[in-house]
Amino acid sequence: MSGPQIITLGCRLNIAESEAIREMAGGQDDLIVVNSCAVTAEAVRQTRQAIRRARRDRPAARIMVTGCAAQTEPETFAAMAEVDAVIGNREKMETASFAPNEGKLRVSDIMAVHETAPHMASAFAEHARAFLEVQNGCDHRCTFCIIPYGRGNSRSVPAGAVIEKARELVDAGYKEIVLTGVDVTSYGPDLPGAPSLGLLIERILKGVPDLPRLRLSSLDSVEIDERLFDLLAHEPRMMPHLHLSLQAGDDMILKRMKRRHGRADAIRIVERLKAARPDISIGADIIAGFPTEDEAMFDNSLKLVEECAIVHGHIFPYSPRTGTPAARMPQVDRATIKARAARLRSACEAQRESWLHSLIGSPQSVLVERNGLSGHAENFAPVRFAQPQSPSSIIRATITGLENGALIAQEAA
Repeated sequence: MSGPQIITLGCRLNIAESEAIREMAGGQDDLIVVNSCAVTAEAVRQTRQAIRRARRDRPAARIMVTGCAAQTEPETFAAMAEVDAVIGNREKMETASFAPNEGKLRVSDIMAVHETAPHMASAFAEHARAFLEVQNGCDHRCTFCIIPYGRGNSRSVPAGAVIEKARELVDAGYKEIVLTGVDVTSYGPDLPGAPSLGLLIERILKGVPDLPRLRLSSLDSVEIDERLFDLLAHEPRMMPHLHLSLQAGDDMILKRMKRRHGRADAIRIVERLKAARPDISIGADIIAGFPTEDEAMFDNSLKLVEECAIVHGHIFPYSPRTGTPAARMPQVDRATIKARAARLRSACEAQRESWLHSLIGSPQSVLVERNGLSGHAENFAPVRFAQPQSPSSIIRATITGLENGALIAQEAA
């Protein structure tokens, strides 16, 4: 094993930051870093489970825990016998934090952080695409969400630093970059001139002309302005794949969540996007069993899966997070939450299966993963190849079938 072992849980932003950690921690073969997630109670449980498994597998290693769960529950992880050090989300971006013997608990006030340093990683050991952080933190306070207390307030990376890093990634051979953040569409107000996400994308595309594919991570649909919409609808280097933070399909539940959009807003933006770019695929986060959700309210979320043609569904069974307003609301029982989550997943799977079948016989541009045997189309459909392909290349392929949830492709003549 060369260098530290990084165990990453949670979002694409964590993936990007884990690669930066890999670089900062250097050649410490005896180090394990667990980059945790706090989005649900289950995510925190999985973090503890990953720590215990890491200690069993490598009893002599030094284990450091960081990420959102470490930031919001530092004492919980410091109390674990398996853990040698706990560092916060601010500290994990400082090289000195990974030196031995710097103290067990190093977690500062994340709300005191007012800028995002351009620390973005320039190598991604396990991915054909690169994840580039452009924003961190969140100024919104959805009633179910603990993440602002793990990430702090919204702050943006200056465009010049983003473009410089994007050039480095393209020069290193990456043909697709995914822009990531906690609330990516809130990019810019804290920077001079208050640039928007759409303006940043325009500058990236102009400043890095050799970049073939640019993709966005999760977006807040209400923050898609006309500039960003035009890029998503008409720019060929922008991938036709959008993941929306919808969370629910019922207006009362959305209001109790303190979301800033209504059911009709979500449906309208998807209809507009599909009218302008019919090949675009839609993903969404949806929470099952939010406090006070009755069967009729849940049914509105279930119907939203079809109405928004959600083919990349991320379904979260609601779990109360201590310190959030939703944790104090009347709760739905766990069995009902579990059953509703299963129904939402089933609805998303039905949409996805139908969508994948519709792609059989079509030509697709596919970014080949490093194994040479799989990849993703522009619409993020998973693809497997009948014959090995050149890793990290983009090829034109014909879809010949569907097997185990992935499209089967043959390189086009």
